[in-house]
Amino acid sequence: MSTMVRIISGLGVFVLAASVAFSQKNDPAPSGPTTLVITFKDGHQQTFSMSEIAKVQYVGAAEANLPIQHFLGRWQVGDGNSGTFMITLESNGEASKTLGASHGIWTIEGNEARINWDDGWHDAIRKVHSGHEKFAFEPGKTFSDAPSNVAKAEKLDRKPI
Repeated sequence: MSTMVRIISGLGVFVLAASVAFSQKNDPAPSGPTTLVITFKDGHQQTFSMSEIAKVQYVGAAEANLPIQHFLGRWQVGDGNSGTFMITLESNGEASKTLGASHGIWTIEGNEARINWDDGWHDAIRKVHSGHEKFAFEPGKTFSDAPSNVAKAEKLDRKPI
């Protein structure tokens, strides 16, 4: 009987260790500001050089495109130093701005637009109360870190471009 208990206990320890090992996320090491990392629903990731990307297109049900439609267009945002600049989010996933590196790629994550600029900075436009704010993250920070600055964001286009 004690042999059976040892076998079952050993199997239990093995299953527990395996579940802990497989539940840990394997985030890729940062490889510079010019990469795009896609994490799929099954957890595997794929990294692309932004220089290889010609177009990002969102395809799906109309209700899945509602957040995209909400963010498309021109935004006037604060720069964190009492000034403003423009950000334009296009339907092909391209982003442009009038301050710093002018090109970036944007996506929807939850209820916010996330923009990765070619110079390594990244911004999030988030709905906050009855308006929007732009959260800026310097190179090396993630969207879950404390932002480098937060400023007002106002959509200038009533309809998406």
